[in-house]
Amino acid sequence: MRKPILWITDSAAASPWVFHSTTPPPFTRGHRISARLPRLRIIIPSSPSRLRPHLDLATTPPFPLPSPPIPSESRGLAMTISTNGSSPSLKFLIYGRTGWIGGLLGKLCTAQGIPFAYGAGRLEQRAQLEADIDEVEPTHVFNAAGVTGRPNVDWCETHKVETIRANVCGTLTLADVCRGRGLVLINYATGCIFEYDEGHQLGSGVGFKEEDTPNFVGSFYSKTKAMVEELLKNYENVCTLRVRMPISSDLSNPRNFITKITRYDKVVDIPNSMTILDELLPISIEMAKRNLTGIWNFTNPGVVSHNEILEMYRDYIDPSFSWKNFNLEEQAKVIVAPRSNNELDTVKLKTEFPELLSIKESLIKNVFKPNQKTSKA
Repeated sequence: MRKPILWITDSAAASPWVFHSTTPPPFTRGHRISARLPRLRIIIPSSPSRLRPHLDLATTPPFPLPSPPIPSESRGLAMTISTNGSSPSLKFLIYGRTGWIGGLLGKLCTAQGIPFAYGAGRLEQRAQLEADIDEVEPTHVFNAAGVTGRPNVDWCETHKVETIRANVCGTLTLADVCRGRGLVLINYATGCIFEYDEGHQLGSGVGFKEEDTPNFVGSFYSKTKAMVEELLKNYENVCTLRVRMPISSDLSNPRNFITKITRYDKVVDIPNSMTILDELLPISIEMAKRNLTGIWNFTNPGVVSHNEILEMYRDYIDPSFSWKNFNLEEQAKVIVAPRSNNELDTVKLKTEFPELLSIKESLIKNVFKPNQKTSKA
């Protein structure tokens, strides 16, 4: 059985209440409990909040996270306190074993020595999820499962119920189960819920922020993702990561954005925010360690266009490579649903992780340099 959670903002001020009082004192932030306590789990937000303190000893059953909810921008430090002061070991439960991101997460955990297990339950089956958690006893849960469609999101236009079941019902069920167990859920979502508009014009450098309301409803896939993101705002235990046009150094993977566009007969040429998985997936693990929650634009800073990527591909990988462009009107004739094009504001993520590279820098360092086959310097 998982250890219960004590949510506080000033554990020093909480100490007298923990041992001598049933009335919680006013809380501020900045201290930790130094007394010897029975083994329990504490999450200490680093910013002020409206949390109620809760305490149960390890002999009591788990209980839901406190309300009112943690503000979306909140972050916390999770640790296990025991009489010898030892820190906890991590253990991740990952959903999406057969998917691209889920598979990469498992490899990263192995490389970092983090114990993990893949969930066996279906997301929409609450009892199966609870059984997974009972068996694995994770410290964090990662959701890289869901429906994107094969070969692309056009599949969702003719499989709407299946898309809802996975992307909406399943994700919400997992978030709710995790909340009831006091678990942070890292949810890989999408940033393809926006499109350039008057206030965020192409080339302006003005990106959509985490608090902006989605404005793209061109595809049913994006509709379900925008819908579930809005509902997940009510779950204070969820970290929503807006991934866009994911790219990795594995140029043989058909899900890789670079691999896709190198195989197209024609491509549009529009600057977009994109996610370099080689750099950002390790960051998502670090976010779990820091217990970050709320919505995060999960892309590298800046934008890059289709042509710029293909030029890099030609210069670093295949000097003989060539391609043709077409416009959005021509593209619309060969796809079922319109595609999202946008720039996401990454100030929040860059502030938390100052080492984060711009999209073009990351492309060269993490993707093209490792795969270089030309003599380009």
